[in-house]
Amino acid sequence: MFLYIVGLIVLLYVYRWFRELGRVPNKSEKFVYITGCDTGFGNLLAKHLDTKGFRVIAGCYTEKGEVELKKCCSDKLTTLLLDVSDNYSIKKAADTIKTLVGEKGLWAVVNNAGIALPTAPNDWLEIDDFKHMINVNLIGVVAITLSVLPLIKKAKGRVVNVASICGRISTLGGAYCITKYGVEAFNDSLRRNMAPFGVKVLCIEPGFFKTSITDFTILETHFQKLWNKLPQEVKDEYGSDYIDRMKVMVKEKFEKMLDPDLMKVVSCMEHAVAAVHPRTRYSPGWDAKFFWLPLSYMPTFISDAFILKTAVKPKVSVL
Repeated sequence: MFLYIVGLIVLLYVYRWFRELGRVPNKSEKFVYITGCDTGFGNLLAKHLDTKGFRVIAGCYTEKGEVELKKCCSDKLTTLLLDVSDNYSIKKAADTIKTLVGEKGLWAVVNNAGIALPTAPNDWLEIDDFKHMINVNLIGVVAITLSVLPLIKKAKGRVVNVASICGRISTLGGAYCITKYGVEAFNDSLRRNMAPFGVKVLCIEPGFFKTSITDFTILETHFQKLWNKLPQEVKDEYGSDYIDRMKVMVKEKFEKMLDPDLMKVVSCMEHAVAAVHPRTRYSPGWDAKFFWLPLSYMPTFISDAFILKTAVKPKVSVL
């Protein structure tokens, strides 16, 4: 009986693999709008889809990002200056895209732009620290999607939202996990809303990868700046050596967790855009598949116990 079950599982995986091989035709006529293309996943995806023949519209936060990306891509690629937290910038980009795509509509939008700092214990932060990240990571995703949704409906295309494994299990203080949970909820509601229109809504939930967001030097500087601004009362609660212990943990444990192969994420993004039968969710990274996702399904007392065990404790900790 056990062998029959194993055989059935193998057959199901083979069927899924074969079904997912097909790619959409006429790529040269399909426009794909990507946000956050200055660096990281967005930059790599823009280059990758350009080589695959898609008409890429790359939203960059800086002029330098635009210039550098154009140097690496074909003449088919179009760049736009885009600030996903600014309504005027979003509307201006949407108007340009409407002119570019014409009656064919927009095949896909990939909501990739995002920030991860400031991230710290919640009592180190002020409300404006939360507001800024929410505006970029969550409100920005909703605003960008709504700005081009009529064009996507016209093409019966796709919305690809980049969330995170931190949208399944909250491990960090600050707004990052909050925004990623929000992206997951928006993704689910939009997927069900758009299904009757033939629009597919997909979600990418990466584990921890080695990007500028997870750069140790940047994180170290960030933690130190926040620490320096704390009231002495809070510093006393955490202990004078807390920031040093935090830096050691990030250096020795967090950095070892980071996957340097960014193409694992980019390949999932490309599949979501280009496959005839894309998956509803993608979880690139072995840590996402075999650790964080399973942990997110565990009873709360188990996930709490693990996260608290590995966390750096304040001096006054009762645990």
